Amino acid sequence: MCVHNVQVTYGNRVQSWLCDMDGVLIVDGSMIEGADRFLERLRSTGRTFLILTNNSLFTPREICEQLSSMGLEVTEKQIWTSALATAQFLHTQRPHGTAFVIGETSLHMALGDVGYREDSQSPDYVVLGETQNYSFDDFTTAIRLIEGGSHFVATNPEPTGPSPEGSLPGCGAMAAMIERATGVTPYYVGKPNSMMIREALNVLEAHSTTTVMIGDRMETDMLAGIDAGLETILVLSGVNGEGDADRFPYRPSRVVGSIADLIDEL
Repeated sequence: MCVHNVQVTYGNRVQSWLCDMDGVLIVDGSMIEGADRFLERLRSTGRTFLILTNNSLFTPREICEQLSSMGLEVTEKQIWTSALATAQFLHTQRPHGTAFVIGETSLHMALGDVGYREDSQSPDYVVLGETQNYSFDDFTTAIRLIEGGSHFVATNPEPTGPSPEGSLPGCGAMAAMIERATGVTPYYVGKPNSMMIREALNVLEAHSTTTVMIGDRMETDMLAGIDAGLETILVLSGVNGEGDADRFPYRPSRVVGSIADLIDEL
């Protein structure tokens, strides 16, 4: 597939932007060239935006600190993680419910903020997120609770996550183990589930017809955006390369080299 760098002026027709983080704004612990100028352009033109990430390891504050160290200044309210999306989803389904949670502080905090109480005896939900501290006892408890009737929800489906040393087991891989043991498939809230996009639109008080989704993965970012009815832009600065989009039955609205190619169009 060719990189479609056709000049497009978004003008006032696009008021809100949803932007994936890894592969779009940052890569390998560094800012992608032009990402700071892109975000500044959004601010200076009065457009609202959220940075979306399926990574549920970190709180919005921690992510802001990480981005700031790379030269990207955003506020906590401009971060939307799969942990926040999962908490919001559970709140809409069963307000003030209970959950047995496997995940980092970010997930525990997100659920607590919407009024969820943690319960390891008879919870409404077993909630699985990204963590680097999985324990055999936690997985045993989760399996037994799901066998007993608790609903199974996971923050995101990625089977692996990146690290300087190579791949790490991700939430999707850990969920697969529980699924194999129980026969119960989890409900994944993060991308490619368009639920995460729709919740982000609610946060921004935005409409799908005036919002764009930017991402670097066809199978998550682009699929979620398309399912939610958004215009989608695939950048080639992350996972997917030139020509990858041709392998899928759905197509992004545009393909560009990186987010820097969009600055002059705002």
